[in-house]
Amino acid sequence: MTTTRLTRTFATLAAAVLPFGAGAAEPVQAHLDVTQQPAGPRIEPTVYGHFVEHLGRGVYDGLWVSPESPIPNTRGWRNDVVGALRQVGIPVMRWPGGCYADDYDWRDGIGDPSKRPVRVNRWWGGVESNRVGTHEFMDLVEQLGSEAYMSGNMGSMPPRAMAEWMEYMTADGTSTLAEERRRNGRAKPWSIKYFGIGNESFGCGGHMRPEHQADLHNQYATFLRGQTVRVASGDGEGDDHRVEVLMQRSAKHMDALTLHYYTIPGDWTKKGDATGFDARAWAKTLHGALGIESRLSAITKVMDKHDPARRIGLYVDEWGTWYDTPQGASALYQQNSLRDAMVAALTFNAFHRHTERVKMANIAQMVNVLQAMVLTDGAKMVLTPTYHAFDLYKPFRGATPLAATLEAPRFRTGDIELPAVEASVARAADGSTQLALVNLDPQRPARVATNLKGDARGRVLTAAAVDAHNTFDKPQAVVPAPYAARAGAQGLVLELPPKSIVVVSVGKP
Repeated sequence: MTTTRLTRTFATLAAAVLPFGAGAAEPVQAHLDVTQQPAGPRIEPTVYGHFVEHLGRGVYDGLWVSPESPIPNTRGWRNDVVGALRQVGIPVMRWPGGCYADDYDWRDGIGDPSKRPVRVNRWWGGVESNRVGTHEFMDLVEQLGSEAYMSGNMGSMPPRAMAEWMEYMTADGTSTLAEERRRNGRAKPWSIKYFGIGNESFGCGGHMRPEHQADLHNQYATFLRGQTVRVASGDGEGDDHRVEVLMQRSAKHMDALTLHYYTIPGDWTKKGDATGFDARAWAKTLHGALGIESRLSAITKVMDKHDPARRIGLYVDEWGTWYDTPQGASALYQQNSLRDAMVAALTFNAFHRHTERVKMANIAQMVNVLQAMVLTDGAKMVLTPTYHAFDLYKPFRGATPLAATLEAPRFRTGDIELPAVEASVARAADGSTQLALVNLDPQRPARVATNLKGDARGRVLTAAAVDAHNTFDKPQAVVPAPYAARAGAQGLVLELPPKSIVVVSVGKP
């Protein structure tokens, strides 16, 4: 067990906050002292995972257009979207939900596509054609070189059905279910590395008391033992008691526990707009994103009590921003701005500080839903600032976080106080030091002095406006630009533009 991690020291910035959108200001001064001592286990690539749910245009139109579509596709999956996702790298995908999963009958999605039943989508409106089912999804998994994280129905289906789905997908030999899979076109069994037993059991997964959920989880998990990583539905309401009960009663029947954490600048009745927001909404959103740190710490404390060997992983299998859906848009569709990329970077940094527990995370969601990586409109596609944040952080996958101390000022927007700079440091497999710096201040540049001696090369993501975003007409409004800094006699100093993310490699130690 290690307790060393990035230490952050902040001092409140004395100067008054400039009006939102004001001109250039003197840079704030920060200092980062990096050691070569590991601050925890490696950053699992699956921390950069994704979530695909059957709602809105997340699957249909966004990812899937059918083999007959004039939009170029491979067995129904859009070539442009798949190509963009393959470029950024998709280590794991969670499917088919979400709330949708706990009303899903896996048998609806196998066999002749023309004979599959059309069901009411109880949670997200409209109907579900089941044109995309197990075979189609696993084809996408293989096209992306990803791992499958299946979300099983504990809310409305018996445990035998969950076990049969697993057998259908993974059994070799001559069992009836394996033969049925072969008749449906798949001779070789699939590898299902992760299996979620229910979703949000505190809410749409059944509104269960923790004690009842624990008993049910144990029952369902029994029939999956030894076949997959068994993931228990955990917290999404700041409920340490639920985590306590599940760890106390079900620890030996799980391999991972989930956390859902959404960043909302308003409340559930009025979440706020994705663009056109003011200084307070910027600050409140980033403040909310930073709040994931306290949830990770609190849940880790409870898990450590019951699992001191840290065998059980913490999977943040839903996270991201959630704003109001524009009138006339598909379910949970929202634009994606520079602010969302900042939220992603701050969240990645938090995950890097909790590698002793956080072994997977899945942004909600991949295409056209919530904090999406990709937006589509018919045959058109655009990459979002969040996509570019994932791309910037690729060097951290599999790297080892390093102990470091960051001294940075704080600034205020009304009654909200934020650190001017956030950071993450890690050692990559090639020995290089990977450094991510986030300047949260939308007004002031920052100058970060470090004790690092090498030159830095990488990229920076920023824009002129806090709500800058990419559109189908202007797809390059927010894209990374090259960044470089040379070390001086006192060490490497990095200049950060306001509202920016800088990720650089500092060379071998």
